[in-house]
Amino acid sequence: VQLQASGGGLVQAGGSLRLSCAASGRTFSSYAVGWFRQAPGKEREFVASVTWDDRPDYADSVEGRFTISRDNAKNTVYLQMDSLKPGDTAVYYCGTSAVFSSTVLQKPNAYNYWGQGTLVTVSS
Repeated sequence: VQLQASGGGLVQAGGSLRLSCAASGRTFSSYAVGWFRQAPGKEREFVASVTWDDRPDYADSVEGRFTISRDNAKNTVYLQMDSLKPGDTAVYYCGTSAVFSSTVLQKPNAYNYWGQGTLVTVSS
């Protein structure tokens, strides 16, 4: 399976972006999808996930500002990011996983396929 993350860019603080994670090679309706981000000099951190049965989970730092959703007909998962802050600046990655537990999906090693990443820059 190949994942293509897109939608990143430069936005001012308080603005919005919508990231997309499109899968090809196989349908991912039976798999969880997660978004992680990595800022320069920092480890990859969990942002949000959605299970195969559409249960979302969010990091505390983005709860209430970000929304994850999936469109299985389009083999695409979205991350709507509102009220962006400079601290959200990072490369955002999407991944797929066969894991069912939202808790386990907060760990990068739960994922077996990753997209190439898309850069989000939030200016103050």
